[in-house]
Amino acid sequence: MKPANHRCRARKILLVDDHPIVRDGLAALIGHEPDLTVCGQTASAPEALEAADRFKPDLAIVDISIEGGNGLDLTRTLHERHPHLPVLILSMHDEEIYAERALRAGARGYVMKQESPQTVLQAVRKVLAGGVHVSEKIASRLLGNWVGSSQTPQPRLGVERLSNRELEVFELIGRGCTTARIAETLKRSVKTVESHRAGIKRKLGVKTAAELVYQAVQWVENANGRPHGRPLNACRTSAP
Repeated sequence: MKPANHRCRARKILLVDDHPIVRDGLAALIGHEPDLTVCGQTASAPEALEAADRFKPDLAIVDISIEGGNGLDLTRTLHERHPHLPVLILSMHDEEIYAERALRAGARGYVMKQESPQTVLQAVRKVLAGGVHVSEKIASRLLGNWVGSSQTPQPRLGVERLSNRELEVFELIGRGCTTARIAETLKRSVKTVESHRAGIKRKLGVKTAAELVYQAVQWVENANGRPHGRPLNACRTSAP
């Protein structure tokens, strides 16, 4: 956990991302704003919870992929422990899949990492002011869902049908993780992971394990903005 100097009366922001270069870039961006300051930087969920208790930030900026957990679970826990602490998700993950999930977990906004620095700062200030920030595309979809809530709901398709845990397993499959490695990463039993795999196959209409792996790899490549055929990073945790 990396603390930071406070500036008088500046709003304190906690950064949670497992990539130091991203945290440092955000810290530099925020550091140029006289009314904002970074009070701490962490890479993992346990460190983030400790930092929230210690530094009492006004806002937490959280990535979805973090060490020791995931950003959605961390957001939910932060919301439970610190109900007045707003969370802004800043992630490379597709907003069409994750934005609504993040809001349901208690986040007050979702920004893709591809957005401009100005958009990130606008989101920060909007959330600090008590608002909710999402892209126009997501806002339109959420409004459409709300307007049509009294009508027959449209069935969810593809990965949108997966639960948060199933989506996490699906992503790890796409990153080349074995069932045993997924179980170790998520701190679940192999049997539980196998149950999630079966649920994913059923919801996606997949018949074989090979087809499941293929779809997961393609989805991870698309989510990360890489062209098909380009090698993926291996499973995030190192082999024993």
